[in-house]
Amino acid sequence: MWTFALIVVLVAGLFAGCMGVETANNQKQKKEEKLHIMATDFAPYDFARKVAGDSAEVTMLLAPGQEAHSFEPTPKDIIAIENCDVFVYTGGESEAWVSDILETLDAKIKVVRLMDCVELYEEEAVEGMESHEEKDADDALMDDPEVEYDEHIWTAPANAIKITKHIGEALEQTDSVHAAAYKANVSDYVSELEELDGAFWNVVNHGKRKTLIFGDRFPLRYFVEEYGLSYYAAFPGCASDTEPNAKTVAFLIDKVKSENIPVVFHVELSNQDMVNTICSETGAKNRQFNAVHNVTKKQFKNGTGYLEMMWDNVEVLKEALE
Repeated sequence: MWTFALIVVLVAGLFAGCMGVETANNQKQKKEEKLHIMATDFAPYDFARKVAGDSAEVTMLLAPGQEAHSFEPTPKDIIAIENCDVFVYTGGESEAWVSDILETLDAKIKVVRLMDCVELYEEEAVEGMESHEEKDADDALMDDPEVEYDEHIWTAPANAIKITKHIGEALEQTDSVHAAAYKANVSDYVSELEELDGAFWNVVNHGKRKTLIFGDRFPLRYFVEEYGLSYYAAFPGCASDTEPNAKTVAFLIDKVKSENIPVVFHVELSNQDMVNTICSETGAKNRQFNAVHNVTKKQFKNGTGYLEMMWDNVEVLKEALE
């Protein structure tokens, strides 16, 4: 009888011990589970991964090297968004597809729209921009009166700072376990962004000119507004036009010659035909100014981010403003 009682006690103890191990394992697994952040394209992705650090996983929908403005999600992408913890996107016309997805998302998913973090500027057409299909006055009156805002808000480091802080707050609210880590990451990254901002101000304040020329789309409205620069370009930032227009080319060539502009810019992953033509006619240097739309597969693999690309911009801006 005593032997049987002893066996019962031992089995109960063993069972309790197993339960304890299982509970401990469950708690450990829960602690090791990382927040999953889904970002639409490169800028939101890069800011999110800087804030997340090792405490969360960040995934980008846009493939490296892919055109950001024409991206459309696949059914697989939509499922991935629905299964994430935090969804980060820019907003604007090129991400109009997001609106339909947001209506289906679980209320528990935290959504961060970057265009809600900063003061917005409207898309604009400056002197010299000519479309292939010009509209007459009657056509213009029929245009949709809805305002279209420039989506490229991150191109000003001051905006990048605001965005980073906003993402940090969202992650802290969603994952309180790692809140201290997120807060520290935000602080470190903001310090780097402030250093970058100071470098741009130094270049602008010591430059001999204040005008930039882009033989390309111009997705840098927020950048020039921040630093008090003017510009001439072929197309607005989200324009569907990509082929050179004869009037635009002639206008930009005359502008480069008349003001002795030393550099003509193009943005990353773009057609350089117009820039090459302008530089050939004027002797100006062809330089890339990164708008941080996206990166190449090689850059993505190497971990190239916003800071690296913007520091490259500091150097080419020196050439342009000398």
